[in-house]
Amino acid sequence: MKRSIGAIAVIIVLGAFAQPAAAQSTVTVYITNISKQIISPPVVVSHSWMVRVFKPGKAASDELAALAEDGDFSGLVGALEGDDNVLDVAVGDGLLMPGQTVSLDLAVTGFFDRISAVGMLVTTNDAFFGLENLSIRGSSTPVVRTTAPAYDAGTEFNSESCAFIPGPPCGSPGVRDTAGAEGFIHVHPGLHGSADLSPAEWNWQNPVVRISVAR
Repeated sequence: MKRSIGAIAVIIVLGAFAQPAAAQSTVTVYITNISKQIISPPVVVSHSWMVRVFKPGKAASDELAALAEDGDFSGLVGALEGDDNVLDVAVGDGLLMPGQTVSLDLAVTGFFDRISAVGMLVTTNDAFFGLENLSIRGSSTPVVRTTAPAYDAGTEFNSESCAFIPGPPCGSPGVRDTAGAEGFIHVHPGLHGSADLSPAEWNWQNPVVRISVAR
């Protein structure tokens, strides 16, 4: 007996709904600080390809600017948690000191197979480490390893003046130096000793963190 095209379409649609959902699993993200800088509690997120926590060459969001300037991750976490293209968000429970490693668990599943991570280099005007859209889909190894550089959020002028820097030895959170800011995200040029910060004590060479994602 022949089936009508309409009946066949209904069967196909119902069959699609009957397919089991992609199994959700957990990965552990290890972030090691290999710089001289203290890093604010890292934010890691699992998401689809449609999410860009940051994009080099583009302006930083207000939420990312707050993290890059003062280590304030609350707005960024709130924005990510409200995005339907984000599956999971995790935040470190303290500062990441030089040489230390933090581990954070993230749920991943299906198309939510991209991982991004950010954290402020606290003795700077607006530097942050950034891992952007790392895909773990189809990886044949149990651990995916990579590194991430320091980016300049482009939202503050790199004055290196303690009047505008939250981390030690300065202690000036919530004060912005926006005149002359670049206006876009780019790889940070480092510290040059132009004001209060000693490059010998606080400068870095990229990359600033090592990252491993273990299934």
